Amino acid sequence: MNDAENGKRAAAERALALVEPGSVVGVGTGSTVRWFIEGLARMRHDIEGAVSSSEASTALLRERGIAVYDLNGVGEIPLYVDGADECDGSRCLIKGGGAALTREKIIAAVAREFVCIIDPAKRVDVLGRFPLPVEVIPMARSHVARELLDLGGQPVWREGVVTDNGNWILDVHHLQITDPEALETAINQIVGVVTVGLFARRRADRVLIGADGEI
Repeated sequence: MNDAENGKRAAAERALALVEPGSVVGVGTGSTVRWFIEGLARMRHDIEGAVSSSEASTALLRERGIAVYDLNGVGEIPLYVDGADECDGSRCLIKGGGAALTREKIIAAVAREFVCIIDPAKRVDVLGRFPLPVEVIPMARSHVARELLDLGGQPVWREGVVTDNGNWILDVHHLQITDPEALETAINQIVGVVTVGLFARRRADRVLIGADGEI
């Protein structure tokens, strides 16, 4: 196992210590979260189950014997654990590299505590080196792209990718996001946008960075 994977695993293991017995756990998507799911499988008899941000995570949870619930049938979630593509010093995030940003944002909004688990490569001073994903209604793709150009970005259609919600992704390049909350609000106001992969208004409550097998 390389250093990056050791870091991801260490962050995931630390997050497991925050899981409340008997609770429904919010579970995100991605390579770091897969380590969290593997650990959650060891304690599946101590929790009620999970809600998931993607079909891929749902399948993996069920393979590991963990019950998966519809969010509409669950009240408050004590804990949501997910990764990120970038994280700044204020715990604002860029997410959506795996095209699950809308469901991730919904679960984060419901969760009492949102814990982000990352390796050191995801830590940045200013967000934007990773292209910012924006989920759009298919018929609005060109309109949204023109609006994103006016905001200073270079949108690129992620061709061949359809989200679990049946929508498309625009990845916005060449941004330096110095005011994440303002940009999140501006992009969300564009007609045809489902959501943007900026997690600033609902940022992570806690970020666990795994490096060399430690936190």
